[in-house]
Amino acid sequence: MNDKSTDPELPRGVALAWGVAANPQRGPKREMSIESIVDAAVEIADRGGLGAVSMSSVATALGFTPMSLYRYITAKDELVMLMQERGIGAPPDSIRQAENWRDGLRLWAAEQAGMFRDHPWILDIPIVGTPVTPNNLAWLDAALETMNEVPLDYDTKVACVLAVIAQARFEGVVMRGYLDPLVADATEHDLQSEAVLAQLVTPTELPHVHAALLEGAFSPVAGGNPFSFGMERVLDGIAAYLDGRSPVSPAPEDPLDAAADRDPKVREARKARREVEKQLREARKREREQIRNAKERLSK
Repeated sequence: MNDKSTDPELPRGVALAWGVAANPQRGPKREMSIESIVDAAVEIADRGGLGAVSMSSVATALGFTPMSLYRYITAKDELVMLMQERGIGAPPDSIRQAENWRDGLRLWAAEQAGMFRDHPWILDIPIVGTPVTPNNLAWLDAALETMNEVPLDYDTKVACVLAVIAQARFEGVVMRGYLDPLVADATEHDLQSEAVLAQLVTPTELPHVHAALLEGAFSPVAGGNPFSFGMERVLDGIAAYLDGRSPVSPAPEDPLDAAADRDPKVREARKARREVEKQLREARKREREQIRNAKERLSK
């Protein structure tokens, strides 16, 4: 028989998220609610980021004093936890209705990335251990359900989900930079970046980057998702693991190469080459600075 008296006391933020914490019996004359407080905080974060959220800013948005908020939420950490719950919401049913694990995880990741685009401040909330709030756990449950028929133990399934969410979070971090209000037009920004690269990158100093530039690798992407390649390779890796093989078989090691790597003279030569390459880069940098300074003097 389970002795409830031995159960650990839930942190208030977790209890609020699960709806098992008591609301204050009395409050300001124009009664507030935890829902209205969280809604106001999310609106502030959507406009100005997580750093713009404080008990004072939320209270001001609602027309109350900061002290009145503490009757409902006792610390900012609690508020941030509830904001995250509101921001991520519940996973859509379409994830659970996917025909196979790969389609399900792909859709799950796309929905996660979309959530990061809508509420980029969520990316600034530290990840501390296993999620314990209902929406967080619902997302994890939806991902695991897509792998219900996959012959893996749950420890490995969770590891697969972590690999997928890592890719989705990376997409969210990069896209936040492109969608920053300071960048009015992402395509225009890409074009400007490409023009800057064309001025700076030379085939002598950076031959492979220069070749990629000529091939249009840094041009604005016309449609599609530039992050889908990485996601598909993550899914390929899971599929290869399920097949019991490595997705890429390593090339056999050449014994002569291995012997050369152990030769002190070879190591010294490689070190010397790296040092020369470093000095060459620094010299070219100084040359560019001198050319820029000369142009500035001439323009004056």
